[in-house]
Amino acid sequence: MTTLTPGLRLERKLAFAYPAFGAVAAELWASPRVAELYPEYLCTMHTIVRSSVPLMKAALERAWLLAPEDEVAAGVAAYLERHVHEEVGHDRWILEDLEAAGADPEEPLRRVPSRRVASVVGSQYYWLRHYHPVSLLGHVAVMEGFPPTSAFAERLQRDTGYPPEAFRAISRHARLDIGHRRELYEAIDGLPLSPEHEDILGLSGLHTIAGLIDVFEDILERTHASEVLAR
Repeated sequence: MTTLTPGLRLERKLAFAYPAFGAVAAELWASPRVAELYPEYLCTMHTIVRSSVPLMKAALERAWLLAPEDEVAAGVAAYLERHVHEEVGHDRWILEDLEAAGADPEEPLRRVPSRRVASVVGSQYYWLRHYHPVSLLGHVAVMEGFPPTSAFAERLQRDTGYPPEAFRAISRHARLDIGHRRELYEAIDGLPLSPEHEDILGLSGLHTIAGLIDVFEDILERTHASEVLAR
């Protein structure tokens, strides 16, 4: 009989909700206009991914503040101290991929991030500052817990016609996130979590999945609108 650890309980919650995101992602990648959608995807994902390191630093600061009287916060701080350095530069990979796809790598920096992106990222700042920094681990469990495969990068290259250099971020995450996922769940299972801590982990992760669904639907809607206007 499998022992239900906090990490396994979180994993099951997210696995229950993740197919809904998979469905909208499948619609995006099955589009006959995938070559146009891919640069738009990269621009949008950059607005999310560039928040990863600042979010972790904010959670780390809050965790160290609480750590002297909070074992969970101390454990969160120890995990983030190790992990934050592994995420540095991932946003730059996306800009490099965008340029390799023939698009303007400055576009994501000029663009005003959507309210949907702000909801995904901004909620994490609220929870880690005004509730508990362990909340961020639920978000990380989604962002790194469902890694792409190298075959997916190869499929996108074939379907879009872009060079291999346009898919390095996906290929790198296909390798790196397997280990990151394992380390995250080991860290979660090493924390003395209360039921409330587990609740916020689940809430944070499920909110991120729901937010990513909204973000992907927004990409589809904006691309469809541009198609209509071009007619």
